[in-house]
Amino acid sequence: MPDRSATGTQTNNADSFRTFLEGWMVRQEHYLDELLSAQQHCHDMQDEDIKELCSRMLAHYQEYFEAKSRIAQRDVFLAFSPTWLTSLERTFLWIAGFKPGMVFRIVTNSVLDMSEDQTQRMNRLMEETKLEERAHNDELAKVHESVAGPTMLEAARRSGRLVAGEASEEETAMATLRVALESVVANADSLRMRTAVKVVEILRPAQKVRLFAGAAQLQLKIRSWGLQRQEGERQESSGDEW
Repeated sequence: MPDRSATGTQTNNADSFRTFLEGWMVRQEHYLDELLSAQQHCHDMQDEDIKELCSRMLAHYQEYFEAKSRIAQRDVFLAFSPTWLTSLERTFLWIAGFKPGMVFRIVTNSVLDMSEDQTQRMNRLMEETKLEERAHNDELAKVHESVAGPTMLEAARRSGRLVAGEASEEETAMATLRVALESVVANADSLRMRTAVKVVEILRPAQKVRLFAGAAQLQLKIRSWGLQRQEGERQESSGDEW
């Protein structure tokens, strides 16, 4: 039988993060308005004011990472299949979040006035990030291989033959899997945040504003398109019932 308490806990975790995300996305929209305004009046603003705005943006993203990290610690399997995202948003997922290299695409589309030195530093960072992404892919692949390994399969076969009160090898194996996935997600989140911070450090104040504006616009557009598509599918499904 399904574990109703576990299912209830997972639902509560998902609902809790969905509520957080809704509020976070509203703040994201407000930040985008502020960024677009700063982008238009950059020449009239003091560098310190721009730096302060960018610091608040980094703190905004840090808030998201910390909230998602808490969810992963409570239920790492939910982090890999986040019900709070639309199906379109989930197509962009890489180890329970966006791929770190995506930030370089945003730089390419948003920051068109980098110096030669900046471009070289950005390219070096991009190559370093690609290597780390591959290492994390390998780490996750090893975890997936362990799931199909003989230890896990044997545990699954034996779990139906346990007497009351006996610890299941399947439970032990699942606990091991859970710890391994939590480590993979934590390492991926660390790479995501470190890459973003390093990219920001390479850019000049006005360029940072354009980067953050580009990132916010992309995220909000994908969210909006995903919700529109989801609503269209829901209406289509309701029509079929008639």
